[in-house]
Amino acid sequence: MGVPLPILDARAPMVPLAHLDELWFQVGGTLCNLECRHCFISCSPKNHTYGFLDLETVGRHLDESVPLGVKEYYFTGGEPFLNRDMTAILELTLRYGPATVLTNGTVFQDEWLDRLRRAEAASPYSLEFRVSIDGFTPEDNDAIRGSGTFERALDGVRKLVTHGFIPIITVTRTREDQDDSGLFHGFVRLLQNCGYDHPRMKILPTLRIGAETERSRGYHATERITPEMMEGFDQGLLICHHSRMVTDRGVYVCPILIEAPDARLGMTLAESLGSFPLRHHACYTCYQYGTICANASSQERNI
Repeated sequence: MGVPLPILDARAPMVPLAHLDELWFQVGGTLCNLECRHCFISCSPKNHTYGFLDLETVGRHLDESVPLGVKEYYFTGGEPFLNRDMTAILELTLRYGPATVLTNGTVFQDEWLDRLRRAEAASPYSLEFRVSIDGFTPEDNDAIRGSGTFERALDGVRKLVTHGFIPIITVTRTREDQDDSGLFHGFVRLLQNCGYDHPRMKILPTLRIGAETERSRGYHATERITPEMMEGFDQGLLICHHSRMVTDRGVYVCPILIEAPDARLGMTLAESLGSFPLRHHACYTCYQYGTICANASSQERNI
């Protein structure tokens, strides 16, 4: 399900790109081995709307990013590890800067993780894995992510820990009545019982676009940013203030709006460096919760 282009609003606040600190890659396109009921771009085993990025394409944008001062790189999808170039892409990226890959953790192979462990050891930069699990019981998680995904994702976490990585577990609030503290401590108990002694977590808000509009609801008309809301607001909390997203269709303003036609800014990073109007409802969620896509989060704690 695509994101409709909003009615042009002359009052939509404009956010400049202050500095391109983070560069995202839609490396897995919209193809995923799972079909999560809350996916904000409705990724699935049949969604080929966006294609994979190959090693050459990623390398070209990595080179372009250097003079622009990019400090870290993120890889998402779809499921990134369905891309046969994914391991090589991360090996290459670790020559340029820190890398984070967002994954459901269900398709790891030991050979890939062995290579990536060696690549990180040989690099001055870190490699992070963010693994999505949306409940600390099979009942809660599998209702959202599909039957059997809880155990498969936990097995992926165990593989990462065995290979010396300390993954960030990302959890989306899927119910209005969910308590962050309860989620956090429930996951800590679960992960410690799986041998992950000092788990790291990031709790995410729901983005009410894509598949989520059918699972629960879309945004209300009043859930949008006004100029008055931006008075005194720290724009650095918005990902569009310091990030851009590379897809096989061009460069977009952020990882969330790749289905919005007006969010495509050009084919190169140089063409994407302008300001962007916060006219989309999803911008409201970023306003509420800060930089929800990047690793830093007020909900992330080390135990």
